Amino acid sequence: MIRTSPYFYFDPSYDSKGRFCSYWHQINEIISLNPKAVLEIGIGSGFVFKYLKERKINIIALDIDKKLNPDIVGNIMSLPFGDNVFDVVAAYEVLEHQPYENFYKSLHEIFRVSSAYAILSLPDVDRVYRFNMQIPLLGEIKKLIPLPRLKKPVHQFDGEHYWEIGKKGYLLSRITDDIQKTGFKIESTYRVLENPYHLFFVLKKLK
Repeated sequence: MIRTSPYFYFDPSYDSKGRFCSYWHQINEIISLNPKAVLEIGIGSGFVFKYLKERKINIIALDIDKKLNPDIVGNIMSLPFGDNVFDVVAAYEVLEHQPYENFYKSLHEIFRVSSAYAILSLPDVDRVYRFNMQIPLLGEIKKLIPLPRLKKPVHQFDGEHYWEIGKKGYLLSRITDDIQKTGFKIESTYRVLENPYHLFFVLKKLK
């Protein structure tokens, strides 16, 4: 789907069951870190921002699109904040909306304004088989089993995404290397079972 207006985020087809499962992880990762100050880059539909606000989380939303009514209109490549201002900086499904040559610069800005953590999610088109089974005595078993492709697909700009993990030239190893070059340590990375297209990274800022 190509976004032609801010109403893109409020189209009934946007908030699927899988996306709401992703919202849960977006919220849970922030709450689990017990932050005093949070920056969310890319407000989207506002669901995560509003949920956290209602739970008295000190969160500021920044977006390049003023029509989405963020707290601050700004660009991720030049964040209008000082160094080490936010305990957590979150950018969910944001970085792929600009050419990959801007990736490192954007990460550097996230690193600069974060005092401790950053949480990212990025689109990952690598194929997986979802395994979910309830077994007596053992409980529920959930796994994502990789299904490798013989040939990586070539990315075509769709009006939204300039690149996606798993496409030709955008292997996961390249993305993780560039993340770590900024000074972040990747504490964990995982895909959402119900929405494996979203790959999460929890990053710790190295002092």
